[in-house]
Amino acid sequence: MSAPWRRRAVVAGVATSDYPHLPDFSEHAVHAQAAQRALDDAGLTWADVDGLATTGFFPMYATGVAEYLGLHPTYYDETNAGGASFEVLVEHAAYAIEAGVAEVVLVTYGSVQLSQMGRRLGTGGGGGAAAMAPGPAIYDALWGNTLVGNYALAARRHMHEYGTTPEQLASVAVTMRQHAAHNPMAQYRDPVTVEEVLSSRLVADPLHKLDCCVISDGGAACVVTSAERAADLPSAPVYVLGGAHATSHHLNLSAASDLTVSPAAQSGPLAFERAGVTPDDVDVAQLYDSFTITVVLTVEDLGFCAKGEGGPFVEKGGLALGGKLPTNTDGGGLSACHPGMRGMFLVVEAVRQLRGQAGATQVADARVAVAHGTGGMLSTGATLVLGREAP
Repeated sequence: MSAPWRRRAVVAGVATSDYPHLPDFSEHAVHAQAAQRALDDAGLTWADVDGLATTGFFPMYATGVAEYLGLHPTYYDETNAGGASFEVLVEHAAYAIEAGVAEVVLVTYGSVQLSQMGRRLGTGGGGGAAAMAPGPAIYDALWGNTLVGNYALAARRHMHEYGTTPEQLASVAVTMRQHAAHNPMAQYRDPVTVEEVLSSRLVADPLHKLDCCVISDGGAACVVTSAERAADLPSAPVYVLGGAHATSHHLNLSAASDLTVSPAAQSGPLAFERAGVTPDDVDVAQLYDSFTITVVLTVEDLGFCAKGEGGPFVEKGGLALGGKLPTNTDGGGLSACHPGMRGMFLVVEAVRQLRGQAGATQVADARVAVAHGTGGMLSTGATLVLGREAP
């Protein structure tokens, strides 16, 4: 990330709010709980913060959060890339720190999606993609496609092109549940089998209920500052080695040039190049798992296996502890929590792994981690490479 003349950006504090169900919290209160905990972890106070980065589902979201938190930042960012937003926001915050335009940037997220909408999946009725983003997105929605339907199209095409099986997709959900069993806050902790995933309700063929992320309340936050500032702080700094983001289409999956390729194929190589590492250097990954197919596409497009080999990769335990790429060690969006946008949780867990603070799912001697967010209908991708040591 850093040129020789720039300061080095680090993550100095991370935290989550309580989750997965916060019926007595407002959305802003979730932000506040996560942010306070992240500042405490960093050994900093609200008075130290001169930058704020966050986003939500309406304009001027960051200014509303700043007002609630009592902040008056001279740097703020509310870039919205859907589920990829918070990897983008941390990347931007790192640039701001390195350029000297901010000293301490608080990146925070909060949602009470579960309390607001219940445990319904976004499968249709009442607008689907058209309700999320009017304008060009209506073209697919007019023909009845839904959020889950878009990912189901990608899954079916991957099956057609590469022979990927429902059992291989289901193995992603099984592995995430194995990791969630060690997370006392996870929404679902009981083990599941491939057979149970495939026998769960079909939502959008070939995706079953357990191929889909949970719906949760919750939030997370991190504190980005300079390595120089972090030297006097209590927690071990984690270096932002590199980052990149990309988009391939808006919310019409029909506009994608290839249903089996996500924007991770663009952002991943750039992020690795900027970080000065390769996929083989990565010890642990936190990958957006809105659906099981999302993970299969991401491991391929980031270069952890060849295109078309994602199915066998996940089926043979590639994502599990002890596998080639231990992934979503907190249980992920498929089992732990998914409060609308999950990207900030990926950063928190990646930092905890690099600090050696991940408990029962700690990856031994983890030195390089990747957090990758996916947004929209496989529309956006953002890759963040983090390291335990200075570049």
